[in-house]
Amino acid sequence: MLTLTEIIVMAVVAALFGCYVVTSIILLKFPHILHKKKNVKFRPRHISHRGGAGENLENTMTAFRFASDLGTEMLEIDCHITKDGQVVVSHDNSLKRSCGVEGEIIDYNYKDLPPIQGVLSLDFMSSFQTRGGSDRQIPLLRDVFTAFPSMPINIDIKINNDDLINKVNDLIMEFNRESLTAWGNRSSEVTSKLYKKNPDVPLIFSMQRVLFLVITFYTGLLPFLPLKESLFEVLMPGALLSGDKFHTPLNRKMRFLLKLADILMMRPALLQHLERRGIQTYLWVLNSEEEFERAFKLGSTGVMTDFPTLLKDFLDKKYPEFQKEKGYQSVETMG
Repeated sequence: MLTLTEIIVMAVVAALFGCYVVTSIILLKFPHILHKKKNVKFRPRHISHRGGAGENLENTMTAFRFASDLGTEMLEIDCHITKDGQVVVSHDNSLKRSCGVEGEIIDYNYKDLPPIQGVLSLDFMSSFQTRGGSDRQIPLLRDVFTAFPSMPINIDIKINNDDLINKVNDLIMEFNRESLTAWGNRSSEVTSKLYKKNPDVPLIFSMQRVLFLVITFYTGLLPFLPLKESLFEVLMPGALLSGDKFHTPLNRKMRFLLKLADILMMRPALLQHLERRGIQTYLWVLNSEEEFERAFKLGSTGVMTDFPTLLKDFLDKKYPEFQKEKGYQSVETMG
């Protein structure tokens, strides 16, 4: 039989837990009570992954121009640094896949970099090959900023290199692009460096911080915690379970883990809470109308695709109101 003291302690614990649950639910719905809403100056629905790697050779000026002319609202690119300190736009540091030669970008001077191969496979659609035209040069980030002065650009800083971080930031500042650029990396060590270097550039969650976000969401802690990041940019795990995504079929364990990750991460309540805090969600890499539809129904701000024409046609047909909104405003119209 419980003593009076034990009953009182249990009652106090139950009351405190109840208060915690109720407060967490309230802050989940109304985070502005505790947190200032982030003010990201762009809001893309249509994002071209590597410039649209399914329609033109990835990360080339031709791909970027095609996507821009089509009306994309953000270019997603990847950056490395050369031996002579030039910031270049390329997904891999290794030149094997993209250029068909041994060596790494960081070991070459820019003028000595080989051309991109004329045919490349997609990372998330292994049976599909993109054939390029005459533009097979690895571009400079400077040239991309020059060619698209008002286009929001999403930069994946691919390696942990202080010179690369410093030079990318220098270019952002030179072109007055703090409000038009997002950056990030899978590593929390790198994203911490990015945030320390320039906290005014919208930051993308690292993989470790994504895991942290999911854990705190399910434990009810998330509504209480400040977040330095502005962009929740994640793979939609369920998209990997359909179609011919990889050269070899997924085993049972991997399929289970992807299904579990999809269940845990693709929660409308989580995306809605982030949206209320001014944190945008971009889901990648989605290459079918079914995947586009699911992403927007979940509450994703934008979709990242290898096929910008397919996504444009989908948005024109299913979400014409997005086209009227134009997704983002230029810095000039924002004042």
